[in-house]
Amino acid sequence: MKTVMTAITATALALGAYAEMGVDEIVNKANQASYYAGNDGRADVEMKIIDKSGSERTREFTLLRMNVDDGNQKFYVYFKKPADLYKQVFLVWKETGEGKNDSRWMWLPALNLKREIAPGDKRTSFVGSDFVYEDVSGRNLNEDVHELIETTPTQYVIKNTPKDPGSVEFSYYTMQIDKETFLPRRAEYYDKNGKLYRTVEATKVETIQGYPTVTESVVSDLNTGGKTVNIFSNIEYDLGLKENIFTERFLRRPPREVTR
Repeated sequence: MKTVMTAITATALALGAYAEMGVDEIVNKANQASYYAGNDGRADVEMKIIDKSGSERTREFTLLRMNVDDGNQKFYVYFKKPADLYKQVFLVWKETGEGKNDSRWMWLPALNLKREIAPGDKRTSFVGSDFVYEDVSGRNLNEDVHELIETTPTQYVIKNTPKDPGSVEFSYYTMQIDKETFLPRRAEYYDKNGKLYRTVEATKVETIQGYPTVTESVVSDLNTGGKTVNIFSNIEYDLGLKENIFTERFLRRPPREVTR
């Protein structure tokens, strides 16, 4: 009987903790789980772009990520395939403060050109896929108003409405956040007419080095019928990456961490 009562008490306390958790805390935990596991990270990514007819194009790249300070981060993406993207680099300096914009650059080796990606282009297609540039490093939490609209036994559902509606193509989006891992498992984007037009799903999750990690994600464009699948492999955390990797010097000469 004592064991049963202890279990009931523990369950009640857990439910009480969920009830007291505010929407900002939930969103912050989800952001931490999605983008901040470990001090840094590395993954190989196979990207499959599939159109409505089933035709498929593939990209392969390596992603490096490093936490800096005050929630700021740096990302380095090095493309290995196909041939027309080989050695292309995408670099992000993520700024999380109120009113801050991330800095993004693309290195185009065929043109020997470094191109800066303007803040207004962050919602455009990432290398021809259904992902957008902003998906790589995550959306600044300060750009949206967050509202907890539903709680189920397994997830929180958050509605996110942009503070500057003219800066994005959606009117709002919802996120279904797993209560156990705090990983967002599904996001749904609604256009200016309130129609669902885009979904982002974490279709596979594994625990790697103690961190719940998305190992497969799918973006679906409901208007075109196309989708993009990202498959993550060789995932590692806490490698001790050096910050100088995420500089202009390594746009032209990739570090060994992405070529190995």
